[in-house]
Amino acid sequence: MHPAPPAAQQLAQRLKQLRQDRPRLTQEKLAAAFSAEEQLAAATVSSWESTRTPKLPPQHRLEAYARFFATPRVAEGGLRPFRVDELTPDEKREYEKLSAELRRLRASASGESSTEDSTFNRSWRFQDPDLVTFVCARLPDDKIGAFGDPANPNYTELQTYADVDALMELHGHIRAENPNATVRIRTTADVEPDELTGHLILLGGVVWNTITGRLSKMAQLPVRQVTDAGLESGDIFIADIDGKEQELWPQWADEDKRVLAEDVGLLARVRNPLNAGCTLTICNGIHSRGVYGAARALTDAKLRGGNERFIATNFGDADSFAILMSVKVIKNQAMTPDFNSPDVVLYKWALGAG
Repeated sequence: MHPAPPAAQQLAQRLKQLRQDRPRLTQEKLAAAFSAEEQLAAATVSSWESTRTPKLPPQHRLEAYARFFATPRVAEGGLRPFRVDELTPDEKREYEKLSAELRRLRASASGESSTEDSTFNRSWRFQDPDLVTFVCARLPDDKIGAFGDPANPNYTELQTYADVDALMELHGHIRAENPNATVRIRTTADVEPDELTGHLILLGGVVWNTITGRLSKMAQLPVRQVTDAGLESGDIFIADIDGKEQELWPQWADEDKRVLAEDVGLLARVRNPLNAGCTLTICNGIHSRGVYGAARALTDAKLRGGNERFIATNFGDADSFAILMSVKVIKNQAMTPDFNSPDVVLYKWALGAG
């Protein structure tokens, strides 16, 4: 048997040291604490601490280590890792320091780059991508400008698309993350059946993008979007929160409800109900700024790492997840949601493990 590489031994020793620095914290107790988020066996903790044949913990478990050992406090309700938003400013700094240290050790042990992008999930990098298709809504005829008229010498097809900001934000990112994939852009009217069975990204709400509504039902998402007479500019979300059906509405900066202060966005990732071997991703919102915020959450260079950590921590290896989020609007610009900030994640849901 070949000896473990030095970096793997260093990580194992560091994990063991963190545990043993806590009085009477056994492998069994640590496993039970981590199981509050996702089931973990004491034998697995032991394998991570073995200096002879160490196994590398997955990234989201190392992130849980950082949250757990960043504070000497015991979380309310029992022994478990704190959420990032529960940490004090000093504890957050310790969390970031410890998280970076453990990432570096794991990256060195696995031969990966130690940059943030390579040490956390990359939700827009698909496994075995062959075809990735965006399906966007086409604007109603009365919303299309002069350049969206095919008879105009300056006709521009994208002038007929809804949610172009979100499309442009994601398209380049998807191409960069999946350089060997064929990436297509379609409207609900011209998408081909075969294109619906690859990795699918739906942009926009159920009124203009009918495929969003149809596949959301097929995927049995626990979030609905409905028309309400109290809102003429978009469609509200309804979700079962704490056992009670609740409506989620945008917030306005003025009494006349003309200046948007806060939109609601939806990011959902499930197995494609038309091909379980591929993914279906929905970026939706009450208004276009909610759609853009949902798309931007995992592309923003400053915030995507923290948002990917949030997904890994809260959903682990779940087959399906959904996040309803607040999208702040400042000077008419949609700000990227930070899932780790208070009051940003309005609802979250996960199902299954693969």
